[in-house]
Amino acid sequence: MQINWRPTASINTLRERAQLLKTIRYFFDVRNVLEVETPILARSTVTDVHLEAMSTIHTNPMDNKQSKLWMQTSPEFAMKRLLCAGSGCIYQICKSIRDDELGKKHNPEFTMLEWYRVGFDMQSLIDEVDLLLRETIGTSAMRQMTYQQAFVEYLGIDPLSLSIDTLVHECIKHGFENIVESVNLENNQQTDVDMMLQLLFSHCIEPRLVGDSPVSISHFPKSQAALAKLCPMLPDTALRFEVYYKGIELANGYEELQDAQIQKQRMEEDNRIRNAIGREKKPIDDLFLDALMIGLPKCSGVALGVDRLLMLKLGFTDIRKVISFSIENA
Repeated sequence: MQINWRPTASINTLRERAQLLKTIRYFFDVRNVLEVETPILARSTVTDVHLEAMSTIHTNPMDNKQSKLWMQTSPEFAMKRLLCAGSGCIYQICKSIRDDELGKKHNPEFTMLEWYRVGFDMQSLIDEVDLLLRETIGTSAMRQMTYQQAFVEYLGIDPLSLSIDTLVHECIKHGFENIVESVNLENNQQTDVDMMLQLLFSHCIEPRLVGDSPVSISHFPKSQAALAKLCPMLPDTALRFEVYYKGIELANGYEELQDAQIQKQRMEEDNRIRNAIGREKKPIDDLFLDALMIGLPKCSGVALGVDRLLMLKLGFTDIRKVISFSIENA
């Protein structure tokens, strides 16, 4: 099969992309947020059960020894090491790489904007994401709701208090009987609960977040926020939020966990779950944990998909139209 050599995005679209990047940089420059760069290759990676990292082999020419390196799914751990070293507020526009992701809204290699604001709580960062969207793609004021409110409004169920039997029934009602038939109701595994909640959220709620205004969904269940602080007022939830616009997930953010011991326990639990479901355990990032031991300042951080942002700005529905070369002809 012959592969077309031409770019998947038009030259005019690439000019729009360059202007968008310029606007983003100006947004942070006037706020005195430092632009940084961190490695895309590292000795460890995320343990997140829902993310798969790619790896490569590096050969040291001095001794011919080989080592496995991981392509980073986001710059998060390295950026937090900079925060622990005293960088202050920082942002980065970089390539991130994830396996098992391909489609109209996904390319294995994509551009991410990630930033951290020292002293910000979750609400302050949600407000700043709102401002960024207004300045870059001209949105109106963001609508805000909690994860619990979204389930109650769109599905009429409370995700924080329903029984697993009710959750299974709800999934079957929406056509997921083949997916949930393997769920063991007696074990009441949290992984099963989260899987079913995610099914309902992604297939029954996300497509309805389509109004003229962006929507932030906050206070996810604590089991779905491995890098976030728990909410002191709602202990079953975490200080995590996501931002949607016209049915597309744009951003994922946290009020960041600062406790190294709790972070290590969560990573170990991720690997336990990975082992239980037949996925490869991932090496825990000890350098990141060592940095947390020194001290991560109180901060909130968020990652935002730049390619999707440009798709929304230009009204495109396929990510290939906003990147120079998609994975199919890279």
